[in-house]
Amino acid sequence: MKKKLKDALHRYKVDAFKITHLSAEEQKELGREILEHTAQALQNAYHFQLEPGASPARVETFQMIKSVALETLLPPVVEKIMKRVTVLEHQNQHLVKLLDELMEALSEE
Repeated sequence: MKKKLKDALHRYKVDAFKITHLSAEEQKELGREILEHTAQALQNAYHFQLEPGASPARVETFQMIKSVALETLLPPVVEKIMKRVTVLEHQNQHLVKLLDELMEALSEE
């Protein structure tokens, strides 16, 4: 029993290590997933509405600021956040798998 638990924990640690140290092909696959998450996050950008009497110059200024933020400032930041989120999601999947193995081992006893 103790050996089963120890082996399951060891497999989880190995899987968690592999997630953070990926091969070139796995990095490409993870990169695609990260870019998909990033694109989705940037598509959900905040939409603002100015009061009806706002001057056209002010509206244009806000639109320019929004464009600059969405096209130059946010993508690298959001990409780093999404990379961390994606890695944590993969680790979480492995953790759930570990818990399933542990519960199965405990139920056998």
